[in-house]
Amino acid sequence: MNRIGFIVTSLLVLLALASSTLFVVDQRQFGVLYQLGQIKEVITEPGLNFKLPPPFQNVSYIDKRLLTLDSTDTESMLTAEKQRVVIDWYVRWRISDPSEYIRNVGLDEAAGALQLNRVVRNSFQEEVNRRTVRDLLSSKREQLMTDVRREVQEAVKSNRPWGVEIIDVRITRVDYVEAITSSVYRRMEAERQRVANELRSTGAAEGEKIRADADRQREVTIANAYREAQKIKGEGDGEAARVYADAFGRDPQFAQFYRSLEAYKASFSKKSDVMVVDPSSDFFKAMRSAGAQK
Repeated sequence: MNRIGFIVTSLLVLLALASSTLFVVDQRQFGVLYQLGQIKEVITEPGLNFKLPPPFQNVSYIDKRLLTLDSTDTESMLTAEKQRVVIDWYVRWRISDPSEYIRNVGLDEAAGALQLNRVVRNSFQEEVNRRTVRDLLSSKREQLMTDVRREVQEAVKSNRPWGVEIIDVRITRVDYVEAITSSVYRRMEAERQRVANELRSTGAAEGEKIRADADRQREVTIANAYREAQKIKGEGDGEAARVYADAFGRDPQFAQFYRSLEAYKASFSKKSDVMVVDPSSDFFKAMRSAGAQK
């Protein structure tokens, strides 16, 4: 029984020893092999590798992929005309030399991101100080990003190289600080309100002009129509008078009798009408003549 326990224990020790001497490097990583605290080798190819057990040799890993650093600082920058603006940016970078990176920057990607953020921030501040807001928003913005990328590359390749490669530097947003933005929005709103009021005033004046012109045309049309109506009516009355005159001229007595009947008809239009007239007057002459003939 003791023999079996010894064998099992020995196997476990051997497995632990073997696992401490084997390590796998992923294709997305660099494997950095340390010997007594010093970098002995950087393994760039993926696969299974061997090393001495700790504490003689240890291994750590650093990301070899393309990394992105986004700006997190909201502090404003001064332009050439002393305007405060806030710039959002990002940097695409990767670790190219793990040995130099570990010696001069840090043991992980976070250390490089922290120092790179400071360098990019300072480079943007210097370049923005030389340019106006119009430059930041125009085609010169591309030149600004090129200059910042060049300055950052020079900084990471100085006397103590960082062992990193700067792929690209890009601006994602340029905006005024909140106080200036609010003021700009208020001015824009006031300007839009002024334009709207001006358009309303112009529209109201045009409306009054159109209504006045329509009223004038209506009055002219009514006057012309009334004039034509009166002209036609006058011509009709004249023609009627001529016809009456021609007809009555043939029999004057009938004409006098007909006019008397029209006068009676106009005088007694209702049954309740009462008229007090002297019977001997000429108004009843036609009736007296008709009675006398009977």
